[in-house]
Amino acid sequence: AGGMVLGKSAEKLFSLSGLFAVYKPKGPTSAGVLNLLKEKLLAEAGVQTNGKTRSQVLKIGHGGTLDSAAEGVLVVGIGKGTKMLRTMLAGSKKYTAIGLLGKATDTLDATGKVTEEKPYDQITKGDLENVLQKFIGEIMQVPPLYSALKKDGERLSTLMKRGEAVEAKPARPVRVYSLSLQQFQPPLFTLDVECSGGFYVRSLVSDIGK
Repeated sequence: AGGMVLGKSAEKLFSLSGLFAVYKPKGPTSAGVLNLLKEKLLAEAGVQTNGKTRSQVLKIGHGGTLDSAAEGVLVVGIGKGTKMLRTMLAGSKKYTAIGLLGKATDTLDATGKVTEEKPYDQITKGDLENVLQKFIGEIMQVPPLYSALKKDGERLSTLMKRGEAVEAKPARPVRVYSLSLQQFQPPLFTLDVECSGGFYVRSLVSDIGK
């Protein structure tokens, strides 16, 4: 079959263009949420998909990747909206993060293997607040080794899980507009951070810990 005959609802789906916000729960990757969304939209429109044709048919993308362990707003572009993502997401982003004193992991989050443990009972709320001051403004940040960033077309996290040696990406400038300590209940502390794009909250918490 050379051509595709589209029903009314499918025509409507393929003519969609714009941006919408999706709530990403804890657990799935941002790409996983997108694939699920794609499948649901195509199924609702009654489009038969066999593997490859699906991705070519429906243009859909997301901006501002959220880690699988993070929850929050994922901005999705459909049709011409995919080209708008970069400009629309050029502003600042806000996160609430909970850090844990005394432990470091290979992934820099709660899902990883513990690589180091240190006592933390001497740390006061004042100590932590003083350290936070150093991270406001333009700072240099090294992206985590376990991340969605790519090397030779493959995600760093995939390469790491396969046990391949991955070199750290060079430090890059990012901006922190505001950073404040909301709660201090050792070993846990809660931060509110407003930052630029390309920012890793995991790296920030790890650097604060160091």
